[in-house]
Amino acid sequence: MTPDQSSSERWALITGATAGIGAAFADRLASDGWHLVLVARDAERLAAQAAELTGRYGVETETVPADLSTDDGCAEVERRLAAAPPVGLLVNNAGISLNKPFLRSSLEDETRLLRLNVHAVMRLTLAALRNMTERRDGAVINVSSVAGFGAIMPGSTYSASKAWVTNFSESVGQSARPFGVRVMALCPGYTRTEFHQRAGIDMSKTPEWLWLAAPDVVEEALRDLRKGKLVSVPSWKYKLAVAGLRHAPRGLLDRVARDTRGRIGRDRG
Repeated sequence: MTPDQSSSERWALITGATAGIGAAFADRLASDGWHLVLVARDAERLAAQAAELTGRYGVETETVPADLSTDDGCAEVERRLAAAPPVGLLVNNAGISLNKPFLRSSLEDETRLLRLNVHAVMRLTLAALRNMTERRDGAVINVSSVAGFGAIMPGSTYSASKAWVTNFSESVGQSARPFGVRVMALCPGYTRTEFHQRAGIDMSKTPEWLWLAAPDVVEEALRDLRKGKLVSVPSWKYKLAVAGLRHAPRGLLDRVARDTRGRIGRDRG
């Protein structure tokens, strides 16, 4: 079932559900009457979240503790996507960034980033769409980032992974439309979550006006999904930023990147 339809049997599966945008999706969908399958690595935190949402909204909740950077973790969630009751909305929210440039990184860290940000998104989207296209009903939201629209984070492979998520979602969304299924990339800017803290990234110098609230990001994402958009960029300020990244002269972007590279080099030693 898509988010603009009413039913007492709607089920949504959310990865990275215990914090940030994932938690905001869980709270909003539960308040709208969706039953939830919550996925994250921390089983205790998942159980507490499920109990809180059931107690507050009276919805059913399931938990799937899984590390989606592993084959076993992805397979566990794929099994739930193939089972009953059917999942009508998949939110691929789990993802990581690395607090180090590529030249100082390790194969292990870069592989984990790609497996979580790219490989897991591909696997779970494919698993969900198999059932959704057969039923001719359903939706997938893949959480990407404004960072994916330009290489302005020198040395970071996070933006490259999110560029893949956005392009992938647009392409798959076009092929799923004839089956009555929606696929959308959600591309927020800086959002108040645990994301940067977990990555060890110091965001203290980021201007307050650049920050978004996770519930507002979710609200705009669901509105854009109902409109059938393939890409959702919450907030006018980030819509302007994306327009600039897409259309600014390459030389200007390169100069911005060089400035950023200098700051990164000084800040991270």
